Amino acid sequence: MNRSKLEYLLQDHHKDAFLWARHCCRYDSDDAHEVLQKTYLKVLEGKAVYSEQSSFKTWLFSVIRFTALDHLKSKPIICDPGINGESVELPFETETINYRKLMARLSDRQHQVLLLAFYHGMTLTEIAEVTRLHIGTVRTHYERGKNALKQLIVKEHA
Repeated sequence: MNRSKLEYLLQDHHKDAFLWARHCCRYDSDDAHEVLQKTYLKVLEGKAVYSEQSSFKTWLFSVIRFTALDHLKSKPIICDPGINGESVELPFETETINYRKLMARLSDRQHQVLLLAFYHGMTLTEIAEVTRLHIGTVRTHYERGKNALKQLIVKEHA
């Protein structure tokens, strides 16, 4: 794939890529910017090569995920980002139901799978490629996550 097509695809997916990077970086926008910059450098320098075996977005999200994992390994953990009181504004948060808090109570995998499915519009097959999990495992996390979220919503607002 030529560089201009690659740049166009990166620009086209930039907003979703940043939101995914932010999720992978525990909602720290500064880390997300760094991870996204490292990801774009990997892609443009040819260190991460798109082989067209999946959609570009699926491949890009996978590169972001692994770049974020490497980035976070190099940082010392100071505190749990969910406890420091920082208000994170997500697009699916409403006044009556705080989905961010409810989804934070799910397991990490369930949270990740539901976020990719509902917010980023990925199929379970694409999620399996991004997370490098077996499709059956993704289905299990998806179903259990939906059921757990439903129970949390009913419990919180009964």
